[in-house]
Amino acid sequence: MTEADLGFVHRFRPASVDRAATLLMLHGTGGDERDLLPLAQMLDPQAAVLSPRGKVLEQGMPRFFRRLSEGVFDEDDLRRRTFELADFVQAAADHYGIDPGRIVAAGFSNGANIAASLLLLKPGVLSGAILFRAMVPLVPDPMPPVSDTPVFLSNGRHDPLIPADQTERLAALLRRAGATVTLAWQDAGHELTRPDVELAREWLSVLA
Repeated sequence: MTEADLGFVHRFRPASVDRAATLLMLHGTGGDERDLLPLAQMLDPQAAVLSPRGKVLEQGMPRFFRRLSEGVFDEDDLRRRTFELADFVQAAADHYGIDPGRIVAAGFSNGANIAASLLLLKPGVLSGAILFRAMVPLVPDPMPPVSDTPVFLSNGRHDPLIPADQTERLAALLRRAGATVTLAWQDAGHELTRPDVELAREWLSVLA
């Protein structure tokens, strides 16, 4: 299998030490496979990094799934793209020889939303997730067993795109599915801040 056969334009960086985790970096709207590489370095410089580019274009900007309007998702497309991303992650694990049981997603905004969808629709693909500026992507019925999967959720108290109750709903939804959720609030809007990164790095170091 060649890199092109994996289905997503992406970047891969091998781990610098044995038995390191792999960070699945999922960019926000308008980002690409290079966008979050510096963030991965800050979170864990020793980890392997797998960073795909979203396939959906919105006014020329890459995303991981379609939306109908701001905050209103095309749920059919979200489900299809989530399964497609899960297939990519599993194929990449085989192709690059990474441990499929130690893949932690780190997503921002649109990328965080599809990471949350991965947790809810394809339990077991991720061993953990860092969700920056995420909201409820969908509510599965029945609720899947996420079985103690650790999740770090960090949102801004002044985010104009994600009301606080959306953040609380997502944390509650993940906990109801069985995830172990750490919720951190930042004195910020939708932008990523230094405290976001520092808290996520500390959370990840304990997880490792």
